[in-house]
Amino acid sequence: MKPVSYVRARSVEEATAAHAGRGEARYLGGGTNLVDLMKLGVERPEVLVDITRLPLDQVEEQPDGALRLGATVRNSDLAAHSLLRERYPVVSQAVLSGASGQLRNVATTGGNLLQRTRCAYFQDVSKPCNKRVPGSGCAALDGVNHDHAVLGHSPHCVATHPSDLAVALAAVDAVVELTGPGGGRAVPVTDFLRLPEDVPERDTVISHGELITAVVLPPLPPGSVSRYRKARERASYAFALASVAAVLQLEDGVVSHLGLAFGGLAHRPWRARRTEAALLGARPTPEAVAQALDAELAEAVPLRDNAYKVSLARDLAAQVLGSLTAPA
Repeated sequence: MKPVSYVRARSVEEATAAHAGRGEARYLGGGTNLVDLMKLGVERPEVLVDITRLPLDQVEEQPDGALRLGATVRNSDLAAHSLLRERYPVVSQAVLSGASGQLRNVATTGGNLLQRTRCAYFQDVSKPCNKRVPGSGCAALDGVNHDHAVLGHSPHCVATHPSDLAVALAAVDAVVELTGPGGGRAVPVTDFLRLPEDVPERDTVISHGELITAVVLPPLPPGSVSRYRKARERASYAFALASVAAVLQLEDGVVSHLGLAFGGLAHRPWRARRTEAALLGARPTPEAVAQALDAELAEAVPLRDNAYKVSLARDLAAQVLGSLTAPA
């Protein structure tokens, strides 16, 4: 058994200093992913920095109408928050699509973004995995890969990011606030999570010692509507085979704003920029939507067992956009 030191941080500054001072340090919030990975031997930290007592558990309305979600807000509290449900239903729906009620009572906003892939080869220390042991290979390339990536993957990793919340955050242009020993910075969610490229062990752009302190949701365009839908292998407590988060504003029947993101298809939420560009200023007829989605998904490179994900994602997105544009 590997000894693990434990620090209960009394301030953000104390937390980041404790984390930065040790090479293999991890922040401990809800622990719903980290503790499981420690049990499997995937994560072997030298020190756990407990951040549960820090004042990061509030949802705060900002002067400009934005919502600031503290990093340790529990998923269940977040999904039930009245302002979130009223202004950002896509985010509330995404949170409620993840895990189980018991886990949502423990899991946190920041931890949700930092959770690691559920690839079975990553979780099995007897199998090669470049994300777990750089340079060891990717067993999923020629193994069981029906639920792996079709977009943005590399020869080094074909895993997907499991978060539902992150997909909705990408669609609403959320920003992650980070604080480290050197100060603070803000990073768009769409840039915070990385594609694997040749360093798949780096899930995010976060630097050693940095702590997620909040996620900020900017005000959505007036009159916009939003929705999250998820396709999975069973009705509950299952990760997405494909999911879609959409925020849509129409003016005189023409698309004036569209934020569209896919989950379950890539190493991070996949912001559908080609689809957005194709539909902006257009009437979202079924034909126009189909062409715009085809333009996005044309760059998909399915693996041996997951080509179904392309048509699944296309149909799911078409249904979501169709529901948002249908007469009330």
